[in-house]
Amino acid sequence: MIALISRILKFSGKYRGRITLAFVFALLKAIFLRGPVGLAFVVLRRFYDGTADATLCLRIGIAIVVCVALQTLFQHIENKLQASAGFIVMADKRMELGAHLRRLPMGYFTEGNIGKISAVLTSDMGFVENNCMTVLADLMGYLFAQVIMVAFLLVFNIWLALAAVVVIAATQPFASWLRKGALRESAKRQQQQEDLTNASLDYIEGIGITKAYNLLGEKSKELSDSFRETCRVNLELEKSLIPPMTWVNSVFGVGTAVLIALSLFLNAVDMIPAIFIVGVLLFVFDVFAPLKSFYGQSPRLTVMNSCLDRLEAVFAEKQLPDEGKDRIPQQSPPGRQAGDAAEVEFQDVTFGYGDKDIFHGVSFSLERNKMLALVGPSGGGKTTVANLLARFWDVGSGSVRIRGKDIRDVPLSDVMRHISMVFQRVYLFQDTVYNNISMGRPDATEAEIVEAAKKARCYDFIMALPDGFQTVIGEGGATLSGGEKQRISIARCILKDAPIVILDEATASVDADNESYIQEAISELCRGKTLLVIAHRLNTIRYADKILVVSEGTIAQQGTHDVLIEQPGIYRDFVTARETSRGWSRRRTETSPG
Repeated sequence: MIALISRILKFSGKYRGRITLAFVFALLKAIFLRGPVGLAFVVLRRFYDGTADATLCLRIGIAIVVCVALQTLFQHIENKLQASAGFIVMADKRMELGAHLRRLPMGYFTEGNIGKISAVLTSDMGFVENNCMTVLADLMGYLFAQVIMVAFLLVFNIWLALAAVVVIAATQPFASWLRKGALRESAKRQQQQEDLTNASLDYIEGIGITKAYNLLGEKSKELSDSFRETCRVNLELEKSLIPPMTWVNSVFGVGTAVLIALSLFLNAVDMIPAIFIVGVLLFVFDVFAPLKSFYGQSPRLTVMNSCLDRLEAVFAEKQLPDEGKDRIPQQSPPGRQAGDAAEVEFQDVTFGYGDKDIFHGVSFSLERNKMLALVGPSGGGKTTVANLLARFWDVGSGSVRIRGKDIRDVPLSDVMRHISMVFQRVYLFQDTVYNNISMGRPDATEAEIVEAAKKARCYDFIMALPDGFQTVIGEGGATLSGGEKQRISIARCILKDAPIVILDEATASVDADNESYIQEAISELCRGKTLLVIAHRLNTIRYADKILVVSEGTIAQQGTHDVLIEQPGIYRDFVTARETSRGWSRRRTETSPG
């Protein structure tokens, strides 16, 4: 247990001294808590000797009141130190975890870890904050109090003190049993909390599909099974504590009887006077109470140990290195000299998720203010190209460059300043419309934000909302239509005004009424930008300056539409299939990407 307490102190970082100071006041509290018992014995002994008087009784009474007052004061200071330290420590840890998560590769968030992150932030950190930091000094106080109780016995007779030490030693095997069982079961408990969080998130996120396909009974059963399993695991934790605690209490009970019998024996052989037996009886039934309380609370520390294991496992996840000192050069003026670096360049890029290779020696370049369309079969690697450019992951080998600079050699913040991204799936925060748009550039003026909304064709519907730009939208943008959410996300990108824009067919999942507005908004966004488009629609692909056909982690074909349509292969097959199924019009129109 001492090792666990040491770990908690180390975890507390710069607040370790505050918690250690709480231990000091826990010791003082323990001393003055037992003080009245010692003073009572002094009075009894003076009465036994016939030397007690009113003055002595008055002094002892005042001393007892002082002991109670100081004990209350020290308890208050201890609580204030340890409770506030717990909240401060966990507030800092949450901020630290948030900063850490921002630097993790996006792959970490697509490997089933959302439930783990949610469980760590809520269940694990909440348990540490509310159930452990507030009792840490109390646990140390119990240990101090136990030492004081043994010292009281030493005042009476050394054999009594030695007998108490033997009893305490006899409980150690059971205490070890208690600790090991609690550690094992608490690890299961916290894992089940994560599984329950995953099950709950899955149920809530999929409630629409569940209702549509009349799966309420089946999916509710899955969630109910998770609830029942959580109940079972928690009961198993409690059951694992019962046998060792029963043995601990039994040993202490026998030890109490032994102390009484030993004190009677010592009196019989004239080793202690009769009044000492009375003194022993004053507190013998509480002589092991501090240690019993310590063992009763110690399972909290074992659960906390599991919480810290899980928290540290998240902190141990490898961050994307962000030590670059270079800067992406300023955009050169139009008409640059031949030989200037391309705006975007992939040089012999190899990449994989874990042991699974996705890319094999991919190379291409994109000139400034040009449009590159990525096409190909699902799972071929189109989205991976966009993610590597935005440095959501790092390449395994080769390099991704913006204006000649390897993006690993520049700060992540500098990379993201040069890139805007618009995807089919839009997420808006539960905040005002104004704040959701201003995320594109937090220092923007109100006039600039309004202008961005107008360019994104969302000003009119925003002004029709109950509070206009100050209307609070639901989490994920739940109170807006898909097209409205998309236009707000485009307004955010327009405000950011990054020179490189990544589009993932932004109009693919919106209704026809919104599509024309979104096309106009994207036209505003893309004007004078370098475009990388993950394309599905033929009218988008046709007018790209360069088309990459990405298949099985390689560039299967590249060129313009006119060049590729004349070549047998994936692209021509793709175009033919689309023309056949949708009656693609070859009439050239002014069509914006997306």
